[in-house]
Amino acid sequence: MLVLLPPSEGKAASGRGAPLKPESLSLPGLAGARAAVLDELVELCAADEDKAREVLGLSEGLRGEIAKNVELRTAGTRPAGQIYTGVLYDALDLATLEPDARRRARQSLLVFSGLWGAVRITDRIPSYRCSMGVKLPGLGALAAHWREPMASVLPEAAGDGLVLDLRSSAYVAAWKPKGEVAGRTATVRVLHAPTRKVVSHFNKATKGRLVRDLLTAGAKPTGPAELVEVLRDLGYVVEAEAPAQAGQPWALDVLVTQIH
Repeated sequence: MLVLLPPSEGKAASGRGAPLKPESLSLPGLAGARAAVLDELVELCAADEDKAREVLGLSEGLRGEIAKNVELRTAGTRPAGQIYTGVLYDALDLATLEPDARRRARQSLLVFSGLWGAVRITDRIPSYRCSMGVKLPGLGALAAHWREPMASVLPEAAGDGLVLDLRSSAYVAAWKPKGEVAGRTATVRVLHAPTRKVVSHFNKATKGRLVRDLLTAGAKPTGPAELVEVLRDLGYVVEAEAPAQAGQPWALDVLVTQIH
């Protein structure tokens, strides 16, 4: 099972570990695309703070984030699973997983990123600010920049098992499973049961809890239909229909009333 996660906008501070070693990151097929984004992002933030703030879509109060990007090559690093914070990652709570569940997390979780493309939770990275929705002056829209390298690298990373896609729309734009991979992909939408509307906090927290529960249970669903049954066994209320045509992802609705 491969689980695709969005990153978090807010991030923990860079660690005290060794500086970034791009060659050590997972998915080496993304190395060239990563280098291009890293080079332009560092140059932009070092040259013109006001322009960088505009390009990155940062408020005046977040101006300090630009300095992080200037120091990306020299700042300390820590595992990506510690860098990403926020509602989803608080609910997932990687640090408190039992050893077997933590091992499964290392093997199955892939976090998408405007800067790195995608990383494993064990990849050591510095704190940064660069969402997938950014349009860099030289490279253009990052989602478009990542499409070609992702198309060649991600199918191999997916292997022959289930792909559980929990990304937000901006990150979906960087890679959409196609063909046989799409047929064993499940997307999840979390709905507040009384209103059947997507509510951001419910959505993120439930996705984090759902992944944690799958990892803790040691569940190994081989496809979307089996995933539905596993989630129901774990206590989730799930609505799902098989796609009308082969080669399309399954769309699952998880209904929640409150977050515990």
